[in-house]
Amino acid sequence: MRSLLAVGILAASRLLQASAAVPDKIYGVNLGSWLVLEPWMLPAEWAAMGGQSCNTCSDCIASEFAFTQAYPKTVDSIFEKHWSTWFTQDDVNQLRDAGINTVRIPLGYWIIERLVDRNTEFYPRGGIRHLQKGLQMLKNAGIQAILDHHAPPGVQTPEQSFTGHCTTDVQFYTEYNFHRALVWTATMTALSHLDPSFGSVFAIEAVNEPIMDANQTPGYGDFQKNFVEVIRAVELILGIPVPGRSLDVQLHTANFTSALSATASTTKLFNKEVTSALAEAVPILVELGFELSIPTIFNFNMAAAPFHNTREPLVTNFMDINWQFNNPSNPADAQIGPQGYDNHLYYSFGGVADANPDAYLTSICNLQRVENDAALGDSPLWFGEWGLPTQFDATDDFLFKWADAQKLAYSKGKGWIFWNFKVEISDEAGDLARQWSYLEGLKRGFFTKDPSQVHDPNVCALYVNTTSA
Repeated sequence: MRSLLAVGILAASRLLQASAAVPDKIYGVNLGSWLVLEPWMLPAEWAAMGGQSCNTCSDCIASEFAFTQAYPKTVDSIFEKHWSTWFTQDDVNQLRDAGINTVRIPLGYWIIERLVDRNTEFYPRGGIRHLQKGLQMLKNAGIQAILDHHAPPGVQTPEQSFTGHCTTDVQFYTEYNFHRALVWTATMTALSHLDPSFGSVFAIEAVNEPIMDANQTPGYGDFQKNFVEVIRAVELILGIPVPGRSLDVQLHTANFTSALSATASTTKLFNKEVTSALAEAVPILVELGFELSIPTIFNFNMAAAPFHNTREPLVTNFMDINWQFNNPSNPADAQIGPQGYDNHLYYSFGGVADANPDAYLTSICNLQRVENDAALGDSPLWFGEWGLPTQFDATDDFLFKWADAQKLAYSKGKGWIFWNFKVEISDEAGDLARQWSYLEGLKRGFFTKDPSQVHDPNVCALYVNTTSA
């Protein structure tokens, strides 16, 4: 404990340069392939690390899980280098200078290492320290952050490297893995309110891209409700006002882990699934309090705790109801306090519009996703992933229009978050960066220097109210 108190002055000195808040309009990028690595985005580096590429990603070393299995003795040091170099202060400076006000940070459940069953699950260790450092850099730059549970325990969709484990054995939609995800959520909520480095985190996203067929995601609706309850429980313990709720436990300690234990064992406000997740977060937070030098975990009355600056609850964040089909649960039914909704739209994967420029522009210029979601209570909506890739060979002239038209469409909602902030520039990557990298698109002029502006505000004039795809 003495070592923690010794860093108290340092922690207090890291008071917020910018308090966490939802921007009036989100102009953002994803920090993809940083703490959840996707090999297709950095093929040369992945090969140099010892990874492989294959058509079906479960057939080779094409995920963090497979890599850790293949290189158990060196994986941590190899990933330490990747984490240190893929996202840097220079990247933060470029994003700040480009007017980016938000980042979405894809995270795997394994960043909380005690949640990993080391007998059956294999992931690199040490990412949490890099998350803390990266968030501090972003906070210093005045850039807000969303913590995105991109790769929850058990894998939420098959054969995707973004889940951390390429497999057809999808096990997220089980009581065991829903529960682990709730413990992760309790931990991240506490860090977001107590660690000064997390001071610009304004939202936590429950799960990235669940299976679209709701028939294959049993229990997901209950998980949504428990996710919100866990976050609000942590906030009530900290004394953060939550609309329509008040804690039914009298707390007589400023030690957060003690308060968490007391609440979990005595409250009648939350169900057993929620209270057990809170209780299981306690030893994790004690460990992280020492590992990351966060004295506010043991005394949340310290002024350095971010929640003292805002007193605002986090925004709970879900993929919108229209992400799924077959009578999905509506995340709006889980709402307690501020909540936001996320939609992803990639024309390059097909099924949205015919593969030609006119069809693309007709579709995007008549997009009704913001209105359709709002009619079901899923508002505000932001577009948390999108890009410039197409199913046809796009000219530079078209990409100027394509960037403008998408920005205008997504700005009808709460805003947009481009995938990705960068991709590798190498012979192996070819021209990948042209349509997948925001920073490269900015250099080429597809994106305006001010993200709130477009080159041609009338880009949709010839397409609006025509038949949309």
